[in-house]
Amino acid sequence: MAPLLQVDGVTIQYKTPDHMVTATYRVDFNVFKSDRFVLLGPSGCGKSTLLKAVGGFIAPVEGEIRLRDKVVHSPGPDRVFVFQEFDQLLAWKTVKQNVMFALTTSGRQSGKAAQDKAMQYIEKVGLAKFADNYPHTLSGGMKQRVAIARAMAMEPEVLLMDEPFAALDALTRRKMQEELLELWDGTRFTMLFVTHSIPEAVLLGNRILLLSPHPGRVKAELNSDGSDPLDSDGKRLSEKIHDMLFADAVEDEGVDHA
Repeated sequence: MAPLLQVDGVTIQYKTPDHMVTATYRVDFNVFKSDRFVLLGPSGCGKSTLLKAVGGFIAPVEGEIRLRDKVVHSPGPDRVFVFQEFDQLLAWKTVKQNVMFALTTSGRQSGKAAQDKAMQYIEKVGLAKFADNYPHTLSGGMKQRVAIARAMAMEPEVLLMDEPFAALDALTRRKMQEELLELWDGTRFTMLFVTHSIPEAVLLGNRILLLSPHPGRVKAELNSDGSDPLDSDGKRLSEKIHDMLFADAVEDEGVDHA
């Protein structure tokens, strides 16, 4: 099966007032249709920058990114973001109107078709009873579900998720992780997910790419079934990942040690 998304030898740099910073260095990976692909690494390893490059917002200085074998040069509705912030919703629009807005402004749908499509995905995230509510009446977890519904209603080729649950409390975060897996089980969308949490990566990803501390290089790619079982050596996947990330004895507070 051919990859849906290919990242080949991607180096990304950006300028600061003092010097040029290399965020990632010659990163390679492939994402296949229906993958739950996770980019995992310490803060500052370039994983969010890499996600923005896949989204078409940043151009690599070396290498290329291809979606269905076409080089990514700019943003497009085939790649849609869900961010960490709760306040990505339009405060003056209801839940349904927020989801519809993405469809109508992109030209994907209009009128009743947009309303029906919006309600379809609002129901998928379990918020049908809140379709006419405004964002200020929703909890943080509910707002994130609306953001996910809005992104999924666009039916992108790849859903790009940049630490979408990082700002939630532990219980809500776990609930949202479980809901995301249930949602994926029902629709089998393709997801590229950024996190610095090892447990979150193991739970959500079927494939996990480990990135080294700055600048981000590929350390390893691992498979996960979400259960984190003991292997023949008596080690869990989460423990192996921890050991790999800290193999260079680099301490980084951005990595979740849980």
